[in-house]
Amino acid sequence: MTQESAPLVSVVTPFYNTADYLQECIESVLAQTHRDFEYVLVNNKSTDRSREIAAEYARRDDRIRFYDTDSFLTQVQNYNGAVARMHPGSKYLKIVQADDALMPECLARMVEVAEREPGIGLVGSYWLNGTEIAGSGIPHQKSRVSGRDACRMMLLNEAFLVGTPTTVLYPAEVVRERTPFYKEGRYHEDTEAAIEILLRRDLGFVHQLLSFNRTDNVSITSRTFSYHPNALDHLMLVEQYGEACLTPQELRESRSRARAEYLNYLARSLLRGRERAFWDYHRKGLASIGWNLSWGEVLPRTVSEVLKLALNPLSTVERLVGELGRKRTAGSQSAASARPPQS
Repeated sequence: MTQESAPLVSVVTPFYNTADYLQECIESVLAQTHRDFEYVLVNNKSTDRSREIAAEYARRDDRIRFYDTDSFLTQVQNYNGAVARMHPGSKYLKIVQADDALMPECLARMVEVAEREPGIGLVGSYWLNGTEIAGSGIPHQKSRVSGRDACRMMLLNEAFLVGTPTTVLYPAEVVRERTPFYKEGRYHEDTEAAIEILLRRDLGFVHQLLSFNRTDNVSITSRTFSYHPNALDHLMLVEQYGEACLTPQELRESRSRARAEYLNYLARSLLRGRERAFWDYHRKGLASIGWNLSWGEVLPRTVSEVLKLALNPLSTVERLVGELGRKRTAGSQSAASARPPQS
């Protein structure tokens, strides 16, 4: 493909052992109503049928470019490598994770906003997160908002506007400004990349359900759901980016609220006897913002939780039933899959 015949959009899917979902992902890209795109598939030494599935599609459709990595890479390295393979003349980049899918009008509607709103940093939309619609928070009459205002909404209102790599479209010039695109060693490299871009550029938004984010598979992201990462994620984002987009008073109040909600959650988790992996996950997350997990802060809140439960027996029973249900579901998911946690 020459510079003159460059596609408007480069769609990339890095994958590793996602044979159960890869065909649905690829089909959703090829079914787009917008046709001016190339599709880059990058296999990270898969040991299941993923490579065969991708190679077959590449043989049948000349819009697809298929690659194997030279050696096994980490997930972030694989994503960065796939991004680097986008056509040098493409105008937009769309990442589609191998266990997710796009709605047919995804590229068309996102490109429409990006073309109408030059200078934006990314385009988002509503997405289906498992069975729940996510991405709300932007006023319905607006297709462009200040990136800094979008960041404020995420920190003050906990409105998660950027989703996952599958749910956003980037202007290629924005992607090329970051090398590598996703910084290694970050705790949530995709969210942090999006926020850092929005601190400099505006957010474009499509008020339409345009992508599907799978949550019933066993992957890095889905495994952390049982660790209730939202409270930790919000605390981390406030600490990392609060000074850049909040007033001093807003930052103080947000820090206090996020810290209290998070410590109360840890206190309840201590009562539930959460496993070591849970505490390791949270300890690592806190370390990324320079914090240590302090039992001196958690234990007093645990006592308060015990008193609340003692004063409300019905609540105690309901929580126990809910916890048993969660453990049964988690056990079923764990037994159902033996593939490594990488998409």
